[in-house]
Amino acid sequence: MDELVGEAVERSRQLYDLGETTIFAASCDPRFHYMLYVPQAVDEAGSVELVVAVHGTGRTSAFEFRQAFIDFAEFHSCAVFCPIFPANVMGDGHRSGYKYMIENELRYDRLLLAMIAEASAKYGRDWSRFALFGYSGGGHFAHRFAILQPEHLWAVSIGAPGSVTLLDETRDWWVGVRDLESKFGSKLNLAALKDLPVQMVVGALDLETWEITHKPGSLYYMDGANDAGETRIDRLTALAQSFRSAGISVSLDVVQGVSHDRLSVLPAVKSFLSRTLIEHRNERDGAG
Repeated sequence: MDELVGEAVERSRQLYDLGETTIFAASCDPRFHYMLYVPQAVDEAGSVELVVAVHGTGRTSAFEFRQAFIDFAEFHSCAVFCPIFPANVMGDGHRSGYKYMIENELRYDRLLLAMIAEASAKYGRDWSRFALFGYSGGGHFAHRFAILQPEHLWAVSIGAPGSVTLLDETRDWWVGVRDLESKFGSKLNLAALKDLPVQMVVGALDLETWEITHKPGSLYYMDGANDAGETRIDRLTALAQSFRSAGISVSLDVVQGVSHDRLSVLPAVKSFLSRTLIEHRNERDGAG
């Protein structure tokens, strides 16, 4: 009987916990969910790194990103973690709270860390540092998470955010970082940001502005909300310049022939993560 029970447990694990996993509710807050792609190598000796891919406003890109990163995960011995931050979390119909890191009492940076800690314990891996990619709404999340929690990352790829937080000490969050300590309880860790490999990626034809122009009276409008430029290209370029002015090295990739298309920028993202992963492993293992 014990043998049959053990076989059933292992078959369930193969079906639901490895490969393309089921969707898990987060124990720390069951309003939020996540799914993974976990290679069989997670059970073997050796390093299995974590890549986190964050969806945009439509949320369905969480599923697309998991599928799109399977080849990367298998080739590089990585797990892929895709959080799902639903719209309407507060019952108010709002869709964008996760993009700005804080919504009422919720801190989305801390929420992601807690969700990853759950997965780390489940698979017996140290994923306290990980690579982070986000596109569109996920690009909002990725660069603001990097500003708040750079010490938890070994790479960040910031894809086409509609609005950006510049490292501007003369303006408050979310346009700038002047009130970072009073709002989030921590100072800007510029030293960790300078050590972090950063990619910013956007399509050369990503020129529509209807969704990203903040208008007076809208939920996230504040003075300076549109000052980084009109288009996503303008705003990402301004973010790159802000980071570089602070001494942070940035790879800015403008992908030719691409509009606001998340899957079309992934080859550039995977290339960045591939070379960064090699550097990360060499540095960690004392090689090179």
